[in-house]
Amino acid sequence: MAINQHIYSDLDLTFLPSPATGDVSMKYDEQAVIRSIRNLLNTNLYDRLFQPDIGSTLNRLLFEPVTPLTATLIQNEVTRTITNYEPRARINTLVVSANPDGNAFNVALTVFIGNQTSPTAINILLQRTR
Repeated sequence: MAINQHIYSDLDLTFLPSPATGDVSMKYDEQAVIRSIRNLLNTNLYDRLFQPDIGSTLNRLLFEPVTPLTATLIQNEVTRTITNYEPRARINTLVVSANPDGNAFNVALTVFIGNQTSPTAINILLQRTR
């Protein structure tokens, strides 16, 4: 009898029940690391109790003018956050492009997760929320 070996696991933040068990669904391996990266980028500094340095300053940068300079600052912040707080992922490529019509930035990121030989693509749209 084969047992599935998962290296990484995380809760699915939709909190929908699993059809098989009726318990909260889980994300495994690649999807768990992608979820972690998204959470880190969306977490502001000082949001986590007893761990005030975990997070990023992306929210502050989204209120700056949508220019190539701001895109470079966002690229530096994404690199800093993933390098410092997500040891399971190594950045392969990172492209941040400004979308002035939508007041947003598109982040196209490819990372190597664990010992994978092929990179995983992550696309994130960063927009102001207020």
